[in-house]
Amino acid sequence: MAARTLYDKLVDAHVVRNLDAAGLVLLYVDRTVLNEYTSPQAFAGLRAAGRKVWNPGAALMVVDHVNPTAARRVRVMPDSAATRQVDYFAENARDFGIEYFDILDPRQGIEHVVAPEQGLVMPGMVIAAGDSHSTAYGAFGALGYGIGTSDIEHYLATSTVRYRRLKTMRIHLSGTAAPFGVTPKDIVMEVIRRIGADGATGYAVEFSGPAVSDMSVEGRIVMSIMIVEAGARGVVIAPDQKVLDYLKGRPRSPKGEMWERAATSWLALSSDPSAKFDREVTLDVSEVAPLVTWGTSPDQAIAVTDDVPDPVQQAEPARKAAAMRALSYMGLTPGTSIQSVPIDFAFIGSCTNARIEDLRDAAEIFRGRRVAAGVRAIVVPGSTQVRAQAEAEGLAKVFTDAGVEWRQSGCSMCLAMNDDVLSPGQRCASSTNRNFEGRQGPGARTHLMSPAMVAAAAVTGRITDVRSLLGGSHQ
Repeated sequence: MAARTLYDKLVDAHVVRNLDAAGLVLLYVDRTVLNEYTSPQAFAGLRAAGRKVWNPGAALMVVDHVNPTAARRVRVMPDSAATRQVDYFAENARDFGIEYFDILDPRQGIEHVVAPEQGLVMPGMVIAAGDSHSTAYGAFGALGYGIGTSDIEHYLATSTVRYRRLKTMRIHLSGTAAPFGVTPKDIVMEVIRRIGADGATGYAVEFSGPAVSDMSVEGRIVMSIMIVEAGARGVVIAPDQKVLDYLKGRPRSPKGEMWERAATSWLALSSDPSAKFDREVTLDVSEVAPLVTWGTSPDQAIAVTDDVPDPVQQAEPARKAAAMRALSYMGLTPGTSIQSVPIDFAFIGSCTNARIEDLRDAAEIFRGRRVAAGVRAIVVPGSTQVRAQAEAEGLAKVFTDAGVEWRQSGCSMCLAMNDDVLSPGQRCASSTNRNFEGRQGPGARTHLMSPAMVAAAAVTGRITDVRSLLGGSHQ
């Protein structure tokens, strides 16, 4: 058999039937996670057709998008439309026999945080869900990807989806430990900046290289989620001992002899050494600095030490026009030092950067400091379990002592579908993944960066090089 990539191996192992000669297949999907935002139409379709869910035990339902994150959590929500949406979600869970984590469940949180936390994501799986950031599961050697409403309905009825094979891209991260003050968020933002917001469109990405091996599993999740902003439709990273250490003992992970057998097979999952990829990208992580976006696309980013770029430097007309529009929306002028830009709001949260490692990074900056006058800062943990762990480690007290609002878990201001919304013109340092126009509220201005960079901006009141607050040298 010809050498194959890990992506090809996972797809091959899940093909039920080839549907055409151009790579369309009927793909078996091992598991899905459903949220209240993208699933209602799928359940309505099942009801209308009189169908049942084929394998309810392979699905999990989690409320995460519309729920409030106020410090005191109750089941009744102030938004009546959100209440109806969640009520219908619960009704679907009950009627179709699917496990359901409501907002008061101690396991509730953002779906991409909850699923790995519960041990529901395992190497070798295919996991399709109604959210583009389902690529998170690639960090475990699973193929995760987002599907639309009609695909969700098809999956629920059959445990399969129609799937078009993707081209393959390997992103090789050379170097070992990231430079001082540089996080996985910065590394993946640098990749996106180099290849562009459409650079991975049509591809399944495999991250590889010594910098990936050195990275924690949570750091790999950050990269697997964020590379979607370059158009990737799937992500895989070969599992290693770090993945096994992360999964062992999780509530839904295999136990005893089954664990030993599974672990042996998981460690064998990798691309063949001579496997060919359709595109190769290499990045030396030693070249990466803390990054921040200046525009309204994730690839409109610069090193925090740079100035806002001038659109006239763009040779390609469409990119030039996009840069001019972005500068106007963001209220910025070419040549402005990005570190001179003041902020109104600091948000640490989202599926990208609301795990315990992210909160530890932010707490290191907030410890012994105060949020600057005129700035409002909130921390929204990725799950109730992350929240509990942060409280047990004393991180929550660090935040509140610094004047940061310590909230309940949810998607929150990543996409402003609950009551966490910026006002027009407000400027936010944000640990999220998207900075599109209006993403955090109509007219809101979003600067993407790492959680530590958000914390640095919160305490100085302006975009700041986090390295200046870490007590080390980056020269």
